Amino acid sequence: MAVPVTVDSASDSASLEVIHDPQGQIVSIHWPDTIPLESERYLQESIGKLFGPVAVVPYLKRAAQVLADGQPQQFQCVIRCGPHPVGLDFSLSVASWPDDPDRQYLRGQGSILTVTRGERMPQHLSTMGIVADPASSAQAGLLANLSNYHGVLTNIASNIRKTLELNTIWQQTVDGLGSLLDLHRCLVCDYSVAMQTLDVVAEFHRPELQPCLGQTFELTHKSDFRCTINTLKPVLSDFEREDNDNGPYTVLTVATCYRDEPNSVLLLQMPPHRPWHPLEIELVNELTDQVGTAIAHAKLFGASRTLADDLQKANEKLIDKNDELEEARRYAEEASRLKSEFLANTSHELRTPLNGMIGFLRLVLDGMADDPEEQEEFIEEAHKSALHLLNLINDVLDIAKIEAGKMEIDLTAVSLQELFCDVENFTRPQAEQRGLQFDMKLPATLDEIKLYGNYQRILQVLLNLIGNAIKFTPEGSVTISAEVKPQNVRFQGRVWPGHIKISVEDTGIGVSLEKQNRLFQTFSQVDGERTRQYGGTGLGLAISQRLIEAMGGKVQFISMGEGLGSTVTFTTILYQEPVIMAETESKQSA
Repeated sequence: MAVPVTVDSASDSASLEVIHDPQGQIVSIHWPDTIPLESERYLQESIGKLFGPVAVVPYLKRAAQVLADGQPQQFQCVIRCGPHPVGLDFSLSVASWPDDPDRQYLRGQGSILTVTRGERMPQHLSTMGIVADPASSAQAGLLANLSNYHGVLTNIASNIRKTLELNTIWQQTVDGLGSLLDLHRCLVCDYSVAMQTLDVVAEFHRPELQPCLGQTFELTHKSDFRCTINTLKPVLSDFEREDNDNGPYTVLTVATCYRDEPNSVLLLQMPPHRPWHPLEIELVNELTDQVGTAIAHAKLFGASRTLADDLQKANEKLIDKNDELEEARRYAEEASRLKSEFLANTSHELRTPLNGMIGFLRLVLDGMADDPEEQEEFIEEAHKSALHLLNLINDVLDIAKIEAGKMEIDLTAVSLQELFCDVENFTRPQAEQRGLQFDMKLPATLDEIKLYGNYQRILQVLLNLIGNAIKFTPEGSVTISAEVKPQNVRFQGRVWPGHIKISVEDTGIGVSLEKQNRLFQTFSQVDGERTRQYGGTGLGLAISQRLIEAMGGKVQFISMGEGLGSTVTFTTILYQEPVIMAETESKQSA
């Protein structure tokens, strides 16, 4: 279990003096202003309570060597005194103890190491009289590289300051520290104040160790992290490996800060049996100050970039919304213009048959007819005008119902042959009166073709489409044909055997390609001048499309341009699939 303690290398407390026997049992300890009230709890305890389980092993080896040759030794070490481990410049020599004069004891004396910020490390070492520890090859290597201390540290810090990419800063930090201190593992844990968690965002580790990248630690479960965050001071923790193959190891956790606010925690794991050197802790401290600032700047930059992106997206949305509003405004203006044009044309269309009715009836009432035959002719013309007026009014009422969603259509089986027969009776005389060729073609089947729809509405659509074809075809032909399309269709929750495709083709005036998109718009007429010339409200195609769609079909208009004729097709649901006559049978019957 880890026991967190903090390092304060800048304390001004008085020197430490401790006396212990060759086995490391403390018999006297004196450290004024640091443990004056707690010194008794160290008596008869192992010296390991001061040094920790990792550092006490090399310390006891030194003690044995001092007893053997009688020569004092000087070295630097980290002492665990109370909750605050500190770096000491330590000397160890042979001493006596009055209570046991026949036995040799050891006296340890240490003064707190103070590393001046910005001072070159080689000068500091020479003034402090620091001696390398020949028993520790790792620390010997560190001291051998201290002449390049500022160079290595400056290089790591410089690389961090060159970028505002957060992931790069994190990774360069762990790689730099891991390589410089020859660590087994080095982590950067991003600190979330809101969640009180630490996420491992970058890692350096030896190949034989399992990676920790992506793990999340909760502060409530990590006392060393919690202590580091709360005190903003480095924390040392001792751990035992679960397999016990390599012995205990020590972990240093350090908070990176910006304006005294923590933003991440560094975790640095030493190899087993290797204690921390005070200068190593000081090196980490000096670098983390710059790392904390770099992380804060990178996060601010990231937040500002995210804000800029959000503002850009919001601006684009506003532009799109403005474009939509502008398009809606243009559409509303166009709709208003079309309605005004429609009303103008419709009022003209309504007045024409109404004036005809009034005129012919006035002639009859005033006795202007020369004989009964002429009087009957006047009444017949008035009746035609009345029927024309009724059709116009029906169109207006139909589109009003459709726009209001109140058009109700009852669907049932409809005979295509009967429908075509009625259509021909209504429209063939009109076509022949204009000198047009008129053809109607039914599919060759052995049984009756039945549609699923509303007879009156399909008849209304056909009469409208054929009426338009006759009206807009000064010469040529009008052809009506039907085709069975056997393919399963789902409509009103039921599967039907297919469609019937009905086409009305003419050789008339056609419609230009750029105007065809207005054909099915309500209150829209392709050409107002043409409408006044040929008559009508311009609602026919719009009504036909709505009616056919309500019965499960589709309407399509095809024209290659003005003067090239046109074809209007629509589909209706096939009620039952007919038996199609073979081609040879069809020719024989013909």
